[in-house]
Amino acid sequence: MDAIKTSPPITVTKLFDIPTTKLWELISTPGNLNNCHPFCKTNDVVEWSDGNHSDVLVYLNGRTYVRRFISWNKNEGYTLRIGEDGGLQSHVEWSIASVGDNQSELTIRVSPYILAGVPKIISFLPYQLWVRPKLRKYLNSVLSGFDYYARTGKAVPRNHFGRHSWFS
Repeated sequence: MDAIKTSPPITVTKLFDIPTTKLWELISTPGNLNNCHPFCKTNDVVEWSDGNHSDVLVYLNGRTYVRRFISWNKNEGYTLRIGEDGGLQSHVEWSIASVGDNQSELTIRVSPYILAGVPKIISFLPYQLWVRPKLRKYLNSVLSGFDYYARTGKAVPRNHFGRHSWFS
């Protein structure tokens, strides 16, 4: 894997009232963001086979990102790179942990590309005061969207947990 320049990671975890196998099914189904992501306009599969997984996520505001999966570990999680095709990429880890027979946790950890090339002395405050809170809000909304779909079986309404200035 070639190195990519990213900023420090931001991690958010949510508890789900489903076993890890069901949570894995939820996060690994092709096109799952169409039902689970509150800022997703469309999520189209590019390739979804044993060795290769990639898709295109178009946000509500029209921003288009390609997700290219790096690792794929059944019932445990995966890692991917996401960003504009040919542009800068963020590194993302989705991981599942069992909490009990019918409970599991989903953690999303993002190492964003934003401000990654800026010296720390300049980027520290903007990262802490702008990027971190915005990305945490985004990740909480995404996890809540997956929880909504897991509980109701219905697609999460768009912007259901509030609008987001980067993606709505």
